[in-house]
Amino acid sequence: MKPARLSAFELIYGVFNEGAYSNLSLDSALSEVKAEDRAFLSALTLGVIERKITLEYIIAPHLKSKPKPKVMLLIMLGAYQLYFMDKVPSSAAINETVELSKKVGCAYYSGLINAVLHSIDRERTDIGAVADLSVKYSCPDGLINMWKKHYGEEAALQILESINEAPPVFAVPNPLYVDADELAYELMCDGVECEADDGLVIIYSSINLSKCRAFKNGLFHIEDKSSYLCALALEAEEGDTVIDLCSAPGGKAFTVAERMNNTGRVYACDIHSHRVELIKNGAKRLGLENIITEVNDASIYNSELPKADRVLCDVPCSGFGIIRRKPEIRYKELDSVKELSELQYAILKTGSQYLKKGGRIVYSTCTLNNKENEKVTERLLNENPDFRLVSQTTVLPDKNGGDGFYFAVMEN
Repeated sequence: MKPARLSAFELIYGVFNEGAYSNLSLDSALSEVKAEDRAFLSALTLGVIERKITLEYIIAPHLKSKPKPKVMLLIMLGAYQLYFMDKVPSSAAINETVELSKKVGCAYYSGLINAVLHSIDRERTDIGAVADLSVKYSCPDGLINMWKKHYGEEAALQILESINEAPPVFAVPNPLYVDADELAYELMCDGVECEADDGLVIIYSSINLSKCRAFKNGLFHIEDKSSYLCALALEAEEGDTVIDLCSAPGGKAFTVAERMNNTGRVYACDIHSHRVELIKNGAKRLGLENIITEVNDASIYNSELPKADRVLCDVPCSGFGIIRRKPEIRYKELDSVKELSELQYAILKTGSQYLKKGGRIVYSTCTLNNKENEKVTERLLNENPDFRLVSQTTVLPDKNGGDGFYFAVMEN
């Protein structure tokens, strides 16, 4: 078994310097540490990534010059434990970090690391009193300013207050078998702390849900509340033909297929075959026989797909609405996502070509950026006068609610 702090160091270094994804890396690493260390590993890894700007602010007065990336990361690991992990004694935070420096080839700098962490521990900064929003919430100024411009000061503050919170987990009951109250009962019998709420079940336990009897029996799937509401907005009816163009891992398709009472056809598509397999396996577990999986490029019209009553375009996006699930997203350069709107529009335009007359199309993203949201919707409406806007919804992330999300409902 690998020590948790060593694993955290390797994971964070991969995210900051090698373009790794925190969620995928962490999922792989959890099996390499002792079971009792997994919660610590998750908290330390995600915490340092989340609080990068805050930690740099805390550390800066204690350094004469910025050290090498590995040394800086070691100091950040120690500083995070000192400031944000109350159950870790200061002595352990410092001493374990010094020992870790020797394991990762930074023994030469162990004295510096020791001195800096002791200095940080002595001279505490009250982060709550810091006026700079970027430092307080560890979010780049550019992203904060964009949110203020698009949504206003109050909404921007709500977004900032959510991004470092643990995201809630929602289970969608499979109505073929159970409702929310019945699912909550089944999960509690499996030892899961949970609560039925507005048709969903909120999960409070940190537990591997895939091992639960209720999961194996196909009684639910996991889907964020905002995504669930987006799927409902499609208003698919029994017997409909539905195309979900960017479906993987399949949550919306499952919700739609269940609401159709396992009738009609739901074409669940993705460009990657291994992700299509995820959908196929999920549908089988849930007992959904009306889902047809297809490998398909959503941006190119496929004449082999049928005309549909409903089309869902949940497009690739910058992800600024799911920062609390993937904390490194906040550090994206805004210029790096400029080209996304062209791909998003190509998928939406292609999706509109599958729609029967009198049908409904939903365009959605998990981002908070109107250039990827309202502007793409407006472009389709401007260039296609046969379509009308039924509604558009922006969901701001909330501590006990869904992720940041946008969906527009249009009909022809």
